[in-house]
Amino acid sequence: MALKVAAEQYLRITAGVRDYLRQPLPVDPDSLIRAQLANREARWLDLVRRTVWESPANPYRPMFELAGCDFGDLCLEVKRTGLENTLCRLRSSGVFLTHQELKGKEPIVRAGKLIASDKNSFNNPWIKSGMIAASSGSRSEGTQTVVGAGSRIHSDSYYALNIREFDLRKRAQIQVKPVLPASAGLSSVLASTRLGCAPVRWFAFGGPVKDSWYFRILTHLLIIMARVHRVKAPFPVHLPANDFSPVANFIAQLRAGNQLSAVGSFASPAVRVAAAAKERGLDIRDTLFLVSGEPLTEGKRQVIESTGARVFSRYHIAEVGPVGYGCSRMTTGNSVHLFEDSIAVVSHRQKAPLTDVEVDALLFTTLLPEAPKVLINADMDDVGRIEPADCDCVYSRLGLGRKISGIHSIGKLTGHGMSLVGTEVVRLLEQRLPTRFGGAPTDYQLVELEGEVQTQLILRVSPRLAGVPLDEIRAALLKELRTCYAGRLASRVWSNADALQVIHAQPLATVSGKVLPLHLMTVTESGTHAT
Repeated sequence: MALKVAAEQYLRITAGVRDYLRQPLPVDPDSLIRAQLANREARWLDLVRRTVWESPANPYRPMFELAGCDFGDLCLEVKRTGLENTLCRLRSSGVFLTHQELKGKEPIVRAGKLIASDKNSFNNPWIKSGMIAASSGSRSEGTQTVVGAGSRIHSDSYYALNIREFDLRKRAQIQVKPVLPASAGLSSVLASTRLGCAPVRWFAFGGPVKDSWYFRILTHLLIIMARVHRVKAPFPVHLPANDFSPVANFIAQLRAGNQLSAVGSFASPAVRVAAAAKERGLDIRDTLFLVSGEPLTEGKRQVIESTGARVFSRYHIAEVGPVGYGCSRMTTGNSVHLFEDSIAVVSHRQKAPLTDVEVDALLFTTLLPEAPKVLINADMDDVGRIEPADCDCVYSRLGLGRKISGIHSIGKLTGHGMSLVGTEVVRLLEQRLPTRFGGAPTDYQLVELEGEVQTQLILRVSPRLAGVPLDEIRAALLKELRTCYAGRLASRVWSNADALQVIHAQPLATVSGKVLPLHLMTVTESGTHAT
């Protein structure tokens, strides 16, 4: 059965890549984005009418009914107060979605009424085929999001703006991302190649051949298919385990030949590349790192910039798509221009999952008719500040004049671009490990913290279990992660980067004295982000 499911998924990926390769490039990205900005409210209302009001099975339909809001009321409210104010009022009235509800991990209950839903309830019914973007899951296949060709083309418009903003055609393009089942590497390589910025090298990481040979083969076959369609994308070059020095060497060699580089990567691998350059005395000055997949903390920024390189954020969510890109003026913090033509974002003050912290949670609403999922006030366990962007850049001149700053993830692990739902990890820590090795649920705690050169995951095991070999616990934890489609990738990536350690130590307590199974060191009890 598992083989059949995997085969079906790969066939869908192949069909989606083929459809994308056949689509024409965005001829005029500026006009496309301006038109969507000018009509964002009308297009959203039309999307909601077709996918919610004309579909009684959609879970948002009873939410609106329980809130006492019909479609006419919604249209009047948007016209009177604007889209974002309407969304805030809807959130207060019960029209929203928690991250757990979206994942299908918790039932949807509003006003005491259970609302029927499943993992496909929020898929855009108008999207029948496309590439698959899978958010990682710890004990499930993750959220499978079918991204149609239309959505990919709109994303390519943002990529085209990014090329212009950073003058990327004058730089050698390098990708440092894993192969399938993660789609980020393949998607980036294909998009940049189609837009005239083909990577000169794709460095891939994610485990030894024996654990990933089938993913490597499928990736190579898809690159061959792209080349048949005259998209001359590079084949991936696989990095040795826990070694990013080949990337640093390659950048330094290019620079020695007077060729500057732009590196697309997750944040932690980018830091590992910079650290390898410093250790070996390699010159990678003036390199651009364009990072995504996990927060760009000040610690990560400092390591990269200490080499003379520069680093900027990109913000993607599998279920939402591109949320925003940083411009060349955003040289501090973790900020991006918000792509308001395709997404509406409001914030809501609430307690973070698995913590005592009050945070400004970001709620996402998709606006495009090509959006892979129809989401209204969906909480993705991310926080940040929404504020004006006063810079003069490609994005601002197009009307994308707001930014999200201080972006961070809560309630989930995001190290190395692998997003694991916190409650699923908690189940592993509180049930699976105690059952196998003994002890109580409070004897195991997984800590995510910012190490000197990468995000580090440390499993703290109570000293009262000192008789249990730590290497056995580590192997068991990685094995548990490998029991699912997307979790296998997280297991391989963490192992490849040596990002997971297991130690005998008392679990850490919060300021209020609570011992939480998942302890995110990047969130403090004052609601700010530690660096």
